[in-house]
Amino acid sequence: MTAEEPQATTDTDASIGPPGWEPAKITGSGRPYAPGLATPLDTDDTRGRHFRGLIGRPWLISLSVTLAIVAFAIGTAQGSLAIGVGVAAAVALVVAAIVLAVASGRAKEDFFEAYAGARGLERRPRGTLPPNTPLLRKGDKRYAEQIMNGTLPGGLPGALALYTYEEESTDSDGDRETDYYRFTVVMHDVPAVAGKVSDVYCQRRSGFRWMDSAEDVFRRMQRLELESEALDKQYEIFYGPGDDENWLKQLFSPSFVVWLSERAPDNIAFELSSGGLCVNVKGHHSRAEQFDELCEAAAVIARRLADEAAE
Repeated sequence: MTAEEPQATTDTDASIGPPGWEPAKITGSGRPYAPGLATPLDTDDTRGRHFRGLIGRPWLISLSVTLAIVAFAIGTAQGSLAIGVGVAAAVALVVAAIVLAVASGRAKEDFFEAYAGARGLERRPRGTLPPNTPLLRKGDKRYAEQIMNGTLPGGLPGALALYTYEEESTDSDGDRETDYYRFTVVMHDVPAVAGKVSDVYCQRRSGFRWMDSAEDVFRRMQRLELESEALDKQYEIFYGPGDDENWLKQLFSPSFVVWLSERAPDNIAFELSSGGLCVNVKGHHSRAEQFDELCEAAAVIARRLADEAAE
């Protein structure tokens, strides 16, 4: 599966065990997946090594010293010795900050290259995702970074990416402002579900529960009410106006509800539209264990959907 062209699941993919069940993990290249072998384990692991390597380069040391001397001389001539020392120190800090930024970028590249390579995934540093669900259509501008396609941890073909959408606005003074909304997403294609339900949105709860009835008057989507206080505190679940409520209640079986409310990664949510599944958490993940956990949880959700569609 690529980010632009999700692949259909196979009959094997459609099988599901109890929520939380983990199948044997095989990478896209067919090699067994072993998380302990993947290093570095986060985007900061090699930053110190890159920083030391860069800051110790003779040409950079020479340039930094020259700039500091020039800044010291100008500051002293324009003010005092203290000002000269302060300006020289500021120059040194700016150089260090630039080197740190470069080192951070290289460490991030190290991590994602290692993560994708260890799991047999194809990686693109930047691109776009297909607008299959509401989250992937939001904003005035949207893009993805570190897009990884293949057989993800969890055993299903899919795409893993760092997704951002931007919303632009104008304040009272006429100044343009941009707000950035960042998510880590996993995408799977579950085509069998499209014949059973058009849309299912399991969203993180926002606002007060006592306002649900008033808000629903203005919604196109229908709210799914389930007998789970724990789930209701965390999620709001909606489905398409023409979809079968009974099928949705069967989808959210007691074991699946317990998994969502107690065992799934914190703040996970998912959207399903026309068989396209987008599982997401807020923020850009930066550690291997976070990506693995999200991919494995997305596989549980995809299998649950496919299993119920097969009934």
